[in-house]
Amino acid sequence: MYLLHIANKNYSSWSLRPWALLRARKIPFTERLHRLGTAAERKFRGFSPTGRVPCLEDGDTLVWDSLAIVEYLAERHAGVWPADARARAWARCACAEMHSGFAALRGEHAMNVGVRVAVTRRSAAAQADIERIVELWNEGLRRFGGPFLAGAEFTAADAFFAPVAYRFLTYGVAPGGAAADYLARLLAHPALLEWEAAALAEDFREAEYDAELAKAGTVTADLRAVSPAPTL
Repeated sequence: MYLLHIANKNYSSWSLRPWALLRARKIPFTERLHRLGTAAERKFRGFSPTGRVPCLEDGDTLVWDSLAIVEYLAERHAGVWPADARARAWARCACAEMHSGFAALRGEHAMNVGVRVAVTRRSAAAQADIERIVELWNEGLRRFGGPFLAGAEFTAADAFFAPVAYRFLTYGVAPGGAAADYLARLLAHPALLEWEAAALAEDFREAEYDAELAKAGTVTADLRAVSPAPTL
């Protein structure tokens, strides 16, 4: 059985991608969660050559990087990519664009599942990233008929944009057109609901990640479990 190394579900957008794909496609796996923090990269090097997550173990085969994990799974399981060649090409392009792009959005609106932020600062570059994502979503839904980005089934394309859905939720981004319904549909998917429930149940915090929220605006709600009081 696959072993997927991930980090905190509240923060780790990269971990969410293969996790959501495995869960949505009903591919059996076990997970091992490693906490983020200042020494995370050094700790993660015990299982990951880059010191980062996600990282997939399959026996003596190690696959790191979310896109590489997707392609590895696609060689072994049907449905990771759409069956239709046109939809499959589009989905691969969308995933590659997400994987390498949208730096402004990532930098200004880090994934933080359990909080809500009233945004007071958003750069033109981040807004352009949001508009491009909404354009991409509307295009995929229009071309391939939905309800998912590349057709009738949840594929890698949807998994790659799952962290964006949480960013939109956290920072109050309301897309237009069919993308609005898609956002609600993605957040209501059983795989994402499971991830979100686990993220909210985490009673530990990483201060450096929470501190990033202030760069975007004011926290209006924190839905996460309360951290236990320190033992005296």
